[in-house]
Amino acid sequence: MRFVFAGFGGQGVMLMGQILAYAGMIEGKSVTWMPSYGPEMRGGTANCTVVVEDKEVASPVVDKAEVVVAMNIPSMIKFQSFVTDGGYLFLNESVIDREPDRKDGINIYKVNCNEIADELGNLKVANMVMLGAVIGATNIVSKESVIKALEQKLTGKKANLIDINIKAIERGMQEASKQ
Repeated sequence: MRFVFAGFGGQGVMLMGQILAYAGMIEGKSVTWMPSYGPEMRGGTANCTVVVEDKEVASPVVDKAEVVVAMNIPSMIKFQSFVTDGGYLFLNESVIDREPDRKDGINIYKVNCNEIADELGNLKVANMVMLGAVIGATNIVSKESVIKALEQKLTGKKANLIDINIKAIERGMQEASKQ
């Protein structure tokens, strides 16, 4: 399955992709993760592609994806055309206040990532709310593998953020089940 995660720098799109790739590796799948940054790190555009397959991955380059995650309007505009027929377009409804142009055979999930993260007490976990929705809708990897990946990625001083990130993922999974 091919993924594009996109948003402004600082929204955690790279971390979403890394966690998904690590979770795939934990499950013994073949994975790639390829980042792409705009001219500025914070506030500029950022995206990454992830491929998670049971067979060997031929290329990390993605021009069509089964899943596109747009955390902001420019990302939705740029990447909605990448979604394959029957694929998924995930929108951060907290930031994206308009409808996508795509009305054809794709599944659109709208998630209020920022509001849910704020309810949990930390706006920085909005990305994990969205990742939870993606995992919940696609079942590409298990929640347990995502938690193991988080534990590998969030070490040292960041280890105290694991619990709130897990709560954010669980809330995202709940949101996906509602749609």
